[in-house]
Amino acid sequence: QVQLVESGGALVQAGGSLNISCAVSGRAGSGYAMGWFRQAPGTEREFVGSITGSGLTTWYADSVKGRFTISKDNAKNTCYLQMISLKPEDTAVYYCAARRERFTSNRESDYDYWGQGTQVTVSS
Repeated sequence: QVQLVESGGALVQAGGSLNISCAVSGRAGSGYAMGWFRQAPGTEREFVGSITGSGLTTWYADSVKGRFTISKDNAKNTCYLQMISLKPEDTAVYYCAARRERFTSNRESDYDYWGQGTQVTVSS
């Protein structure tokens, strides 16, 4: 059983920064690709970014490119999402997801395991 637990969500002011983490436990391979998605109230969950199993390649949605950075520490089985220059429209529940593949995807259906989410609120 693979479990993902996000942490670090908080209330921040616009222009601020925040780092959130996703700890992976259970029978998860360190080479799993990881993705971050978010869901704002009244909207569908959307792709934020992803990282390959090796951690060498990342992929971002246009809306966060240049502001968000994804990294992973395979030794610690943890994936990170660093966010800077936050905007009120970044307010959402952020979910991490793991895929039993090395390669990334921006599709929810390609991910096998999901966390419960962590709330990020950006005030104007």
